[in-house]
Amino acid sequence: MIKIFKTFGGYSEIPQVVKECWINVTRPTADEIQRLSDDFNIHADILRDVLDTDERPRLEFDDDWSLVIMRIPVKSEFNGIPFHTVPLGIYMTEHFTMTICLQDNEILPMEQSSPFREQYRQITDVFNFILRLFVRSGTTYLRYLKEINQQTAVLESDLEKSIKNSELNKLLKMEKCLVYFITSIKANEIVLAKLRNSKKITSEINEDLLEDAMIENKQALEMAQIYSDIQSGMMDAFASVISNNLNVVMKQLTLISIILMIPTLIASFLGMNVPNDMENASWAMPAIIVFSLLLSFIGVLLFRKRQWF
Repeated sequence: MIKIFKTFGGYSEIPQVVKECWINVTRPTADEIQRLSDDFNIHADILRDVLDTDERPRLEFDDDWSLVIMRIPVKSEFNGIPFHTVPLGIYMTEHFTMTICLQDNEILPMEQSSPFREQYRQITDVFNFILRLFVRSGTTYLRYLKEINQQTAVLESDLEKSIKNSELNKLLKMEKCLVYFITSIKANEIVLAKLRNSKKITSEINEDLLEDAMIENKQALEMAQIYSDIQSGMMDAFASVISNNLNVVMKQLTLISIILMIPTLIASFLGMNVPNDMENASWAMPAIIVFSLLLSFIGVLLFRKRQWF
């Protein structure tokens, strides 16, 4: 889907490209990708990089264009993972600025006419627009991290009641989300530092906005690392609990086998084809059963005394 706006933030949508307009592209089809290449003279390699799921954030300058790629968080149910990150490319020329993302997102939602409607002033500078995208990205990371923490708390409560593979798999997928977040946020932090120190940027950067973007990014990184450490410790703890429970079960089964072995041993000895003066006695069978049960009961008492049961 391609939308063209007169100014950054999407205050007014227009049908055609004009000077210094903003073009927002989300989930482009094959025909739209061809249009981007033909009508806007965007090189195929750039489109391929931006639409690559595994593309790393970077800052690139050329004589006629500039490119900023950042990674943003998105919701997804792919393979059971609730959140992951995708690249968002900002392609800039002297005539227009284009944002390209391969998936619907909350940073630049297509269903809203303006993602920056709450701002009192329109955004006129492209690099300050990019900084606002970094601020929105950091805020979205923080919100998704809180959702991950809430879902993890629910899984932890379920695991305390009954340890099942399904809950452990869900916990592992939450940990994958945190790994994706940490990797992407660290890469975004490098891009922000390059934006701050780049000599190619001639316009004046809003230092307050840059500071806000770096603070939001750093806070999201710290929260993701804290949650990741907590989940790693939790996984280790539950792995130890599972191992301990298995040892307890094996010990109980071993003790039960020993108790059941006592009557079997007595029956084996007395059942041999050897005279024992009880072959013709009517009381032999009940006496053997009582004696076997008595020895088994004594064995249970001994195990209970040692607190093995």
